[in-house]
Amino acid sequence: MSDSKTASIHRMVMDKHTCPYGLQALHLLKSRGYTVEDHHLSTRAETDEFKEAEGVKTTPQVFIGGERIGGHDDLRRHLGLKVRDPDAVSYRPVVAIFAMAAAMALGLSWHMTGTLVTVAAAAWFISLSMCILALLKLQDVTGFATMFLNYDLLAKRWVPYATLYPFGEGLAGVLMTAHALPWLSIPVALFIGTIGAVSVFKAVYLDKRELKCACVGGSSRVPLGFVSLTENLFMIGMALWMLAKLAGWNTL
Repeated sequence: MSDSKTASIHRMVMDKHTCPYGLQALHLLKSRGYTVEDHHLSTRAETDEFKEAEGVKTTPQVFIGGERIGGHDDLRRHLGLKVRDPDAVSYRPVVAIFAMAAAMALGLSWHMTGTLVTVAAAAWFISLSMCILALLKLQDVTGFATMFLNYDLLAKRWVPYATLYPFGEGLAGVLMTAHALPWLSIPVALFIGTIGAVSVFKAVYLDKRELKCACVGGSSRVPLGFVSLTENLFMIGMALWMLAKLAGWNTL
């Protein structure tokens, strides 16, 4: 890395558009102690002229000590920072979902009972996780269904099931959160949870297939495996717990 602590950046700052990567690069330079000359490209013509003169295809463009570094990702590499790979698999979305569901469940428990950790909090954690996961699928039902058809056994035999699945998961999650209509929520959760668990187990552990999980929607980069299996086992467990409670077998 250059010892120089002076830099310049050429970035798009127009009346109706400010380049977010330019802002990120500018912040990164300043946070690393650089004195930055901030050059605004205020029109499309000015931007095109700059790109042609520098022989580049994108902006922003960062210069450190007179040497052209490149765009935002190039700057991160120059500074020794990680650059996000859009194709890389990651469990981060699922961790975020489960963490938020757990926080919401604990908050509900605290509000309703005055106690943070309760059996109700555990039940809410599962039902709220189902609601959040269903919400992500419902943002792009077609995308979810396309990915789901890669491994779900029932969907392969009856294609409309792939479209119906997120609605069923969301319905069961909402009803279980409210402890309402158990005669409907329990069989729905048992049905989709059991088929889902068997499908994932077969695809991953028997057939040894490497697939993306549709559990957080059609744009998921989460690997199919333990996470999706856990989602389905959660549904089964919640349904069985509610069934036992309804039958009087469980006093918790």
